[in-house]
Amino acid sequence: MTVILLRHGVSTSNTARTLAGRSPGVELTERGTEQAVAVAERLAMLPIEHIASSPLLRCQRTVAPLAEKLGLEPDHDERLIEVDYGDWTGRPIAELVTEPLWRVVQGHASGAVFPGGEGLAQVQQRAVAAIREIERTLAEKAGRDVLWVACAHGDVIKSILADALGLHLDSFQRIAVEPASISVVRYSAHGPSVWKFNDTGADLSALAATAPATSTPGGEVPTAANADNGNAGHRDSP
Repeated sequence: MTVILLRHGVSTSNTARTLAGRSPGVELTERGTEQAVAVAERLAMLPIEHIASSPLLRCQRTVAPLAEKLGLEPDHDERLIEVDYGDWTGRPIAELVTEPLWRVVQGHASGAVFPGGEGLAQVQQRAVAAIREIERTLAEKAGRDVLWVACAHGDVIKSILADALGLHLDSFQRIAVEPASISVVRYSAHGPSVWKFNDTGADLSALAATAPATSTPGGEVPTAANADNGNAGHRDSP
């Protein structure tokens, strides 16, 4: 069984440099819409049989072009939803870097619990459980391996990849997951193997940015070099 983990495209929260979290109505920017179309062109040639998506609007918009090309109806799965950042939701990134919890998120993610929200360990547990359960359901129904897509958010995808790579959650900030990138995990009886991660195809614009010292919740940090390409000045955004 093989899952393509698709990150949503650049959103209006990215360009505003805020932590979107589960805020309603966060749309894709024009750049994000272009990315969604480009992803559909890249993936439509594959024998994809199922699309699961976070129910948040930016993920729905990202998978829409692909779903239309494949003639599939996306399954909006609450377990793939963005982290509940609680009181941090909607706040500017520039403010959040001054919070004591910021350092915990960077170096001890497994112990990070957002005020009024959920912990990153909880996020990994629900996200990995969702992927494995969907895998089992598809395998039982088809009686064979199935290629499918799960569209989600930065921290969610990074937590799934950390599990597949056998990394402790405290190291998941070492994984980069850019907007509209794809990461591929193949699950077998012997365990998972990562075939690709943070693959943005021909779009290498993020490499022009100055390497940030730390990542924000969701894996993003403002970098001036990315602002013009619609990446909200973030290497990786929630």
